[in-house]
Parts: sequence; C-alpha cells; structure tokens
Amino acid sequence: MAGYHDDKDQVMRRLRRIEGQVRGLQRMVDADDYCIDVLTQVSATTKALQSVALQLLDSHLGHCVQDAIARGGGEADAKVAEASNAIARLMRA
Repeated sequence: MAGYHDDKDQVMRRLRRIEGQVRGLQRMVDADDYCIDVLTQVSATTKALQSVALQLLDSHLGHCVQDAIARGGGEADAKVAEASNAIARLMRA
C-alpha cells in the first residue's frame, strides 16, 4: 500500500487544482497574456507541485522507509537510498 494512502483524497484534490492551474496557463498563452503574468502563474503552479511532492515524500519517509527500517536488512538500505535519490531529484528541479 502506498504511503500516501490515507491522504489520497487530499492529494487528488490538490492535483486537480493544479490541473486547473495548467489549463489556466494554456488559456493565458492562447490569449497572448502579458509574459510576466504567465510567468507568475507558472511559478505558482510550480510551487503547488513542489508542495505535493513534499507531502508525498513525507508520507514515503513516514510509511515506506520507516517500515523497511523496522524490518531491517538490505531492504532498509535500499529504501533509504531510494528516498535520498528522490530528494536529490527534487532539489535539482
């Protein structure tokens, strides 16, 4: 079961809201809105996606990684490395 299972409805609501933001961006570009206004909305959408990513990462650490560490062994090391790689990807984004 995914670590975000208990928060799935909230995550889905946030993603639908972000989807609406992206559609709004498409309309702005189609309407030739002012560049800075579009960039402002791109920034807001990016921040919203980053917020969802952090929530998912927190759930992963609190559920999947924590469970693997409790079980011990190689799976724990793999889950920690996987989480570390995910954090690195988020930092680069």
